[in-house]
Amino acid sequence: MTPNAFTPNNLLGLPFDWREHGALHFHPDENVSACVEVDLDENLIFIKTLLILTDQRVISVNQMQKNWYSWPNDPLQTLDTSDHAGVGTLSLNANGQRLAVWRFTLGRLAAVLRFKKEFEEQRQIGLSDGSRGSWGTLTPVGSDDAICPVCQSPMDAAEDDCPVCAEKENSPTSTLTLFKLWRFAKPYQGQLLLGFVLTLAATAATLVPPYLTMPLMDEVLIPYQNGEKIDPVTVSWYLLGLFGSAFVAWGLGWIKTYVLSLVSERIGADLRTTTYEHLMKLSLEYFGGRRTGDLIARIGSETDRINVFLSLHLLDFATDVLMILMTAIILLSINPGLALVTLLPLPFIAWLIHVVRERLRTGFEKIDRVWSEVTNVLADTIPGIRVVKAFAQEKREAQRFDEANKHNLAVNDRLNRVWSLFGPTVTFMTEIGLLVVWAFGIWLVSKNEITVGVLTAFLAYIGRFYARLDSMSRIVSSTQKAASGAKRIFEILDHVSSVPEPKNPRPMPDVQGRLTLTNADFRYGNRAVIRQLSLDIAPGEMIGLVGHSGSGKSTLVNLICRFYDVTEGHIALDGVDIRQFSVSDYRRNIGLVLQEPFLFFGTVSENIAYGKPEASRLEIVAAARAAHAHEFILRMPQGYDSLVGERGQGLSGGERQRISIARALLINPRILILDEATSSVDTETEKEIQNALDNLVRGRTTIAIAHRLSTLRKADRLVVMDKGQIVEVGPHDDLIAAQGAYWRLYEAQQRQAEAEGAVLRELPLVDVAPLSVPVALPHTAKEIL
Repeated sequence: MTPNAFTPNNLLGLPFDWREHGALHFHPDENVSACVEVDLDENLIFIKTLLILTDQRVISVNQMQKNWYSWPNDPLQTLDTSDHAGVGTLSLNANGQRLAVWRFTLGRLAAVLRFKKEFEEQRQIGLSDGSRGSWGTLTPVGSDDAICPVCQSPMDAAEDDCPVCAEKENSPTSTLTLFKLWRFAKPYQGQLLLGFVLTLAATAATLVPPYLTMPLMDEVLIPYQNGEKIDPVTVSWYLLGLFGSAFVAWGLGWIKTYVLSLVSERIGADLRTTTYEHLMKLSLEYFGGRRTGDLIARIGSETDRINVFLSLHLLDFATDVLMILMTAIILLSINPGLALVTLLPLPFIAWLIHVVRERLRTGFEKIDRVWSEVTNVLADTIPGIRVVKAFAQEKREAQRFDEANKHNLAVNDRLNRVWSLFGPTVTFMTEIGLLVVWAFGIWLVSKNEITVGVLTAFLAYIGRFYARLDSMSRIVSSTQKAASGAKRIFEILDHVSSVPEPKNPRPMPDVQGRLTLTNADFRYGNRAVIRQLSLDIAPGEMIGLVGHSGSGKSTLVNLICRFYDVTEGHIALDGVDIRQFSVSDYRRNIGLVLQEPFLFFGTVSENIAYGKPEASRLEIVAAARAAHAHEFILRMPQGYDSLVGERGQGLSGGERQRISIARALLINPRILILDEATSSVDTETEKEIQNALDNLVRGRTTIAIAHRLSTLRKADRLVVMDKGQIVEVGPHDDLIAAQGAYWRLYEAQQRQAEAEGAVLRELPLVDVAPLSVPVALPHTAKEIL
């Protein structure tokens, strides 16, 4: 449709009815470039607003308004996006002033980014091209959206590229990426040189038999047809030469394949190990933006793909190149004119390889991203299989896997359409080349310029030449797969940790346990989480961190553990900035007990000794006794050698927590972090865990987080946080007497506990019927948040 033909009939396909707003607000010569629908107003109430980008202005109208607002286009205008707590912000700015702002849920992020991209492209070309886009391309957000397998952002189901990932991964894959693998191949350069020499010799040996066909034809077979006798000695020498060259080629081929396969396997193993070791050194910030299945696919399937390329296809490619070069030299030495005719199809084949290589490059990148969707489903459902079965969602998860698998199949089918045409086309061109050689060769024989033996040898060499050319063209696919995999691997290896190791780390002294935070600031992106926080914690002191959810308690603990580094200010251990210590040396002095303890698949003793693998059985038992875990461990079938199952699923929550406490006790840390260690267990188990924690905190600098304020009565000081800042510090009794922020939190919990107790006392002892009263659902983003 023409962009300026805006009538009520043209508006019927929009997400909501705009006919009441009329179409007269558009100028007759105004062309629409893009539009997007956002779903929140300035009060975070769910109201749809349509933003329209034309070649003359930006237009905004929401569902409840009768007026259209517009801002004339200006080359200095910018569109900026940000997000906080699940709410995105899109702002129109010019000359340092905010002209307008719109809010949206992050489900609209992909569409907003497409709108922003169109806006920026329009500004780059000086607002001169208003013909791009039309109302005909508008798709209501959410109707046909898919989910990006990597970042989980919504994307158009008809597209394979996610705009969110495109902003992060805008560097194209190049075959040159494979040269980065030299750092892994360099330790084996001696074996590689040997493999190259063997490849050269084996290739030369395979070129001997066609050369021997010339004298066999011209000196034996053709004279025999003309009535001459065959000399058995001459024939024997020729046949022995054919057998000897074949035997040498076989032996050299076997040795070089074995040598290069050993090298490639070791290069692949070193690549996997190095990638995993580097991954372990990256900060939590990196893992927060990645999905487990995607990382597993990179270290697993991508390194395996590179390994296959190095062990098989690279060897074939080297052999093909040597064979083509050596064959070309022999052909030119036999007859230059006929050799030039042989090379006629080469320019077209080279052009075809270039075109297909570009399509394969983008295609394999899409396949990698889509395949990570499949692995992500597995990484989600297998660890969470108990939840899947508890909610009877087996069919739903199977459907989710089937959809991911079909998406992967569709992307592969599109790529295979290109690849399936390429191979037969190259074969067809080589057959034409062979036909041309036959025709030109027969003409030369008829002119007595070459003999039949020369033509026969030529055809034998041509067959090998074109076979290697066809083989080399087919390696393009494997090369692009390996290049795509290498790019994804080096995205990990080239990533610099946001928690770097010091160049000259200070040796770790005998730690006393004094922690000092001075004007510490920390930001997640553009969002300030910790602001100008200063706190001094004495050795052996127990500090309780309290505050509303989102006040910065867990972030503060993460900074103390150096999972993240402060943006400004510093954190000191015994007067020394913790960034001057080696990360591993510093963390060996910290014991961490989490709300949800993580146990590895293995025995009980292996999990307790995780932080100190060299611990003796006596030390492990002593730690378990102190953690009040010894008794239940002895009741297990194999005692300390019993398997705990995947993530400790064979144990109860309280048992897992006590093993986690024993694990922290065993390393004897000077600093102890307790993050909601008793929040998810029953009262009886909480008493057992509390007794274990009393043993654990004794004589150690302890920082404890708890929402149940009653569990922090033993703390020497309570630190009350709000919006990333400390608002109160002091003992429990003093803070209650001050009737400040802590007192309000404490009173609110007391009232809640009393109300819950009153409700329980009034409940009759009857069977509970299914809920039949409708539940009031929130309708604003504020209520949800």
